[in-house]
Amino acid sequence: MTTQEQKRKTRVTCAPSLAPYLKAELEQLGFDCLSMDKTGVETLATTTEAMRLNLRLRTAFHVLQRFADINCRNADELYSEAKRLPWDRVIDSAGFISISSNVRNESITNSMFPNMRLKDAICDKLVQVGGKRPDAGSSTDGMVVNLHWVDNKARIYLNMTGRKLSDRGYRKMPFMAPMRETIAASVLMEMKYDGSRPLVVPMCGSGTIAIEAALMAKQRAPGLLRSNYSCNHWLHADKNAWSQERADAKKLMVKDDPAPIIASDIEPEAIEATKKNAVTAGVDHLIDFHICDFSETPMPEEVGDVVLHGEYGIRLGEDDELISTYKRIGDFMKTTCSGWDGYVFTSGKPLIGAIRLKVSKRTPFINAEIDCRLLRYELYKGSKVIEA
Repeated sequence: MTTQEQKRKTRVTCAPSLAPYLKAELEQLGFDCLSMDKTGVETLATTTEAMRLNLRLRTAFHVLQRFADINCRNADELYSEAKRLPWDRVIDSAGFISISSNVRNESITNSMFPNMRLKDAICDKLVQVGGKRPDAGSSTDGMVVNLHWVDNKARIYLNMTGRKLSDRGYRKMPFMAPMRETIAASVLMEMKYDGSRPLVVPMCGSGTIAIEAALMAKQRAPGLLRSNYSCNHWLHADKNAWSQERADAKKLMVKDDPAPIIASDIEPEAIEATKKNAVTAGVDHLIDFHICDFSETPMPEEVGDVVLHGEYGIRLGEDDELISTYKRIGDFMKTTCSGWDGYVFTSGKPLIGAIRLKVSKRTPFINAEIDCRLLRYELYKGSKVIEA
């Protein structure tokens, strides 16, 4: 059996609060989850299977394949132990490398020092073997090595991904504080969205939720939106396997278009950003765009899901000014969205209370380090109003 065919322990990382959705994605793709923590899931995968994860996962940050475990009490021991490893088998001495680390060791006071020592170990080993050292720096567009070092135990990973998978490449025009693509995908997964029912996204901002919905409904692999991955910079990278995985991912896309997806925003700049981002993602023909107040968003006759990502007020101290907006959100859902499933993504009890509708489910998320909730409302005709 060749090295590529062997399954290795593979860690797939994600943003805090998204691990359950990442685990569900991995299991749907046929992978067993060995363990899960708040920022990732560990599984077993061949190198080719890890390529597949890069292309198909919607909620992940990085796909990391374990290269070695070493014991080291300090940076000098990190250097000496790392230099013993067969870097010449995986790294092109004529290429470019970047080191990323997560370190909790009492001997380390400068967080960049372990990166430097690991980089030195790799480069010195390559000089020792072949007489040439690769260039190194902070860019993640080439070969990336990850170090996870806690106390005296260090695990070294080869990063298959490079730039985060959340950087799909379509968001050319962000508007205000956009929702990250992986969170939008997780929100849609929580909503059990599959494109079979209409989706209305008032207050769409730069359009991330609507665009991710269109990608999901068409079953288009999000990783196809970009071409550069770190696994393609490995020494002896299997370009044939990569080409086959991309071809297989393209075959997943369904021909039928989803039920209507409607995106609206009162700001013309937001709709302009949404349109341009949707064009870049190749889904602009699947989304209806409207410049209007959220309360005037046109609703399809067939019921479906409506989701609003309102402002939080945390950063600017505008909670009091937003209370009236959230009261209007409640009125809009009660009067205009009767029979629909309603969702609001927000933060803060005063804002949640201002909606004045009974919440049927609260799902926690962390967005830009802010503690948020996805609130679900079952908008039956005559939905009960919560008295202030």
